[in-house]
Amino acid sequence: MSDVTRILNAIERGDARATDELLPLVYEELRLLAAQKLSHEAPGQTLQATALVHEAYLRLVGAGPQSWNSRGHFFAAAAEAMRRILVENARQKRGLKYGGSLRRVDLDDMAVGDTHEHVADDLLLLDEALAKFAKVDTLKADLVKLRYFAGLTIQQAAQALNISHATAERHWDYARSWLHAEIKRRRATTAGQ
Repeated sequence: MSDVTRILNAIERGDARATDELLPLVYEELRLLAAQKLSHEAPGQTLQATALVHEAYLRLVGAGPQSWNSRGHFFAAAAEAMRRILVENARQKRGLKYGGSLRRVDLDDMAVGDTHEHVADDLLLLDEALAKFAKVDTLKADLVKLRYFAGLTIQQAAQALNISHATAERHWDYARSWLHAEIKRRRATTAGQ
């Protein structure tokens, strides 16, 4: 059992001191994930990796008793927290007060490492499609969250989800296709209004 898993178990049992022990162990890894994710955002991004990590961490350990089965489960929860923070930030920027409508790019262009031209509308479309996809297939949706929002590699995401690398590759290909089709459908619906 790793130190992180031991501390997570202590947090689950209600040990308040364990929360203080957790941050130093996971901080650098969370910061690297946040920095990697933010490096794919549009230039001029006001959210910094440190702020993203701190906000995600506060949401994870500050919301009462938590139950994480493993280190992978904790990082999946961290990815979800980062996703929610980035989506909230995108919604805020999307408002007319912040400039309103921005240029859209395809999901293929939004894949991890493919572009620096992410914009608020794209993130919101992806979030809406991902919420729908999670109702269809939670595991594949979790894989997308880990890859796209936490910036994990296929191998890292496979380990976090406790699936094989080959399965993760197949799930990633399917999820990208499904999300691409859903975003295209949403754009067509929006354009027709």
